[in-house]
Amino acid sequence: MNSRRSFIKKSALGVAGITMGGANMSATSYQRIIGANDRLNVAIVGLGRRLGAFPQPIARKESNVRLLYLCDVMDRQRKSATERFSKVLDYKPQLENDVRKIYEDQRVDAIIDATPDHWHAPGTIYAVQSGKHVYVEKPCSHNPHEGELLVRAQKKYGKVIQMGNQQRSSHESIEIINEIHNGAIGIPYKAIAFYTNARGESPIPQPAPVPNGLDWDLFQGPAPRMPYMHDTWNYNWHWYGWTWGTAETGNNAVHELDIARWALQVDYPERIDVACGKFHFHEDGWTMYDTMDATWKFPGNKIIKWDGKSRSGHSTYGSGRGTIIFGSEGSVYVDRGGYKLYDRGGKMIRDSQSAGEEGGVGLGGGGDMTTQHVVNFFEAIRGKEKQRSPIDEGVISTDLGHLANIASRIGRGFDINVNNGQALDREALALWKREYEPGWEPVV
Repeated sequence: MNSRRSFIKKSALGVAGITMGGANMSATSYQRIIGANDRLNVAIVGLGRRLGAFPQPIARKESNVRLLYLCDVMDRQRKSATERFSKVLDYKPQLENDVRKIYEDQRVDAIIDATPDHWHAPGTIYAVQSGKHVYVEKPCSHNPHEGELLVRAQKKYGKVIQMGNQQRSSHESIEIINEIHNGAIGIPYKAIAFYTNARGESPIPQPAPVPNGLDWDLFQGPAPRMPYMHDTWNYNWHWYGWTWGTAETGNNAVHELDIARWALQVDYPERIDVACGKFHFHEDGWTMYDTMDATWKFPGNKIIKWDGKSRSGHSTYGSGRGTIIFGSEGSVYVDRGGYKLYDRGGKMIRDSQSAGEEGGVGLGGGGDMTTQHVVNFFEAIRGKEKQRSPIDEGVISTDLGHLANIASRIGRGFDINVNNGQALDREALALWKREYEPGWEPVV
């Protein structure tokens, strides 16, 4: 990005007046035309493992969406996405390498951001500054400072920003969380969120030529420039330091922590403590912890615990991921497949399993929950539905993961300001923000 000011200036010119069919008209008039048939023009940015989540909500007739762009920094991702969408669309979206051109296109109403973690918040902020609504995959930020910027940007620009914590749109999860709030298990006081996977050995990064078709400069985007190392761009960026990824806690814990926080009706904690380490494949390229136990203590004597095992397939709780909520009169097990309600003695009194197809720990994918969540995003833009995951909620759930990551990096727990989530620890605050490539730092 030559400068943030340049694309914002161009976007502002686009808002001031655009040309259609040879006639100048204001952006307001253009929006009236869009509103006449309620169609939303959408772009997908990032065409990797989450791509399978989006053909269904975009192609369904009721969504009334037109996909204008498929954008990715790797050419073969763009070609693969074209083939995938050709099975459900009778037209071809434009392929684009550079997301900045999409920001400048005033026809685009909304962006689905499925880029790597380091792009999530900056890309969302750039998008809303250029007049777009954004559906951003979790984690919605790379660090707590970016979460603060997201909330500020939403308020300033008034756009819908929805995080991809799709379980918020699960009918079964909505049902049982409402029942918990209405006393189904008495007073809820504790939640255990968990994730179990048997990820294998990661290659040791070695200097290598940039893969054919990859725009390495744009992949890095807001992150400080580094030479390319094998095998960085294709998913392993998650585990190769903190330049791009947020470890497993950002990658997966955010989903279950969000459910736990929703059930307990808590926001920011008073304290975070963690025990973590790299316990598998000690000599491989994975540089972060692969196992973490974390505990967040909240006002009202409530706690959330995280049991994350990235590279051990032992199923402690009977499935690969989920959340257990304990109350004074019973408990609930809930995951993407539904829920089980128990009385205080441990007797199951209801087993409500979803007929849906989304769940587990497999990479990528999609399913009915994501479809419902993306459709909710579309309808929230139109003002026809209440947004299920407003960004201020998504930021808090994401920040729980950031707090645990910061504790892991400084080697100790710390107290937290419950009003704004800020660490009450000087060393922790030093990790509140990241370094940006000059000219790319998001500013609101």
